[in-house]
Amino acid sequence: MHQPMTPYLAGAFLWGGFLVSWYAAMAWTARAVARTSRLSRVRDYLFYALGFALLFMPRARVAGLWSNPAVAAYALLGLEAAGFAFAWWARLHLGRLWSGMITLREGHRVVESGPYGLVRHPIYTGFIAAAWGFALLAGSAAALAGAALLTAQMAWKARREEDFLRQELGPAGYDAYAARTPMLVPFLQPRSRGR
Repeated sequence: MHQPMTPYLAGAFLWGGFLVSWYAAMAWTARAVARTSRLSRVRDYLFYALGFALLFMPRARVAGLWSNPAVAAYALLGLEAAGFAFAWWARLHLGRLWSGMITLREGHRVVESGPYGLVRHPIYTGFIAAAWGFALLAGSAAALAGAALLTAQMAWKARREEDFLRQELGPAGYDAYAARTPMLVPFLQPRSRGR
């Protein structure tokens, strides 16, 4: 017997399709010329793995905290899809400079146009929006904890990535960009030194 397509299942399929396409595009990058330590990369992978494990914990194994009315469920599904679209827009705009880890690519420069004119880390913004859309759709404590952990990890990684880029590219250009562009939330006034 086949299960009907619910907003929750649609959200899970959206994540699956997004992640497959995201990792398939990894081959489309420039050569890495510098990156953070192996320990730093392993730590990032572990936080992501834990966050995603919590976010996608099967609903059959965890109690739901609430049930969304249909309108809210489809709105949350829309938030998830919008987050993926924003992340893909940023990825396509970044082109061969993209990297899943904190890495300096051949020909690296500060990109300030497109989604990077709205926030300095639009890919993280998109992931965070999609994670919260799915977590609120799932309505479980595990999914909410996963979204919170992914948000904290991406905010922490964004700060480390900025420090790395300042060191590799020089602070002058990056600090000017950071002074006028919010880190993760569009239209928020950036704090001093890009924080």
